[in-house]
Amino acid sequence: GGFGGLFALPPGKYQAPVLVAGTDGVGTKLKVAFLAGRHDTVGIDLVAMSVNDILTCGAEPLFFLDYFATGKLEVDAAAEVVKGIALGCEQAGCALLGGETAEMPGFYARGEYDVAGFCVGVVERSAIIDGKTVKPGDALIGLTSSGLHSNGYSLARKVLLDDAKLPLDMAPPGLGRPLGDALLEPTRIYVKDALALCQAVKVKGMAHITGSGIPGNLPRCLPDGTRAVLSESSWKKPAIFDLIAKTGGVARDEMFSTFNMGLGLIVVVAKEDVAKALEVLHARGVEASEVGRVEAGQGEATAVIDP
Repeated sequence: GGFGGLFALPPGKYQAPVLVAGTDGVGTKLKVAFLAGRHDTVGIDLVAMSVNDILTCGAEPLFFLDYFATGKLEVDAAAEVVKGIALGCEQAGCALLGGETAEMPGFYARGEYDVAGFCVGVVERSAIIDGKTVKPGDALIGLTSSGLHSNGYSLARKVLLDDAKLPLDMAPPGLGRPLGDALLEPTRIYVKDALALCQAVKVKGMAHITGSGIPGNLPRCLPDGTRAVLSESSWKKPAIFDLIAKTGGVARDEMFSTFNMGLGLIVVVAKEDVAKALEVLHARGVEASEVGRVEAGQGEATAVIDP
């Protein structure tokens, strides 16, 4: 094949197209995949982390590229990873345009690898979501996460695997399934549901809740002079979060500043659009609820979570 992937924008679909690019990896969640000998989900994570990021601008993902690096290529494991990447691209509605596989003997431990993903999307200039119109009185709608997604695994592994030495094939009390299944649950891809929401109501701001949790990510889509106030009781958290907190004695503040705590995407809409927004999301089978509000603040935007 050629040395580069080609992609043409659909003619006539956009009046003033703006390209949006993002890149990310999966982090130390890969360590859990190595321990479990399961490689079929991390490819989905890889796609999700990039497409969910560019989605926050209102962008529709166009194409995705992947980079897979290892010491010695183990074909079966690599094939599982690529299969997950292809499935993630299908869920996001974008093309898997190409990638790179690098063998670097002596650089990685046997059986280990690293992955990176790169996504390019497009948004109409007039439809860019930038948070500039967010104002006090607006509402916050949270879309539930599937679990840890791809952040906080260094802490999760220390608490559950290194210190408590819980086996991955065991179902701890309250979790309802083997620990390995919960830890390797793929990151939810919000693209199609969020873009459908953007067609139905005016979305003023959107935040992908990743590393640093809600306090570190939600303010990125809010203007200065505002603060987000969320009510923790307004959404349901997956059981994995309580397991980590209780097993490791992890403080509430650290939990919220490390993990998504059950919300993978938060959107800001006018208060009068809440009912319509929830109707659209629920009709698509999305678990979502009104989780808070925007208030007047001082200086840089912040986010607080009330119990």
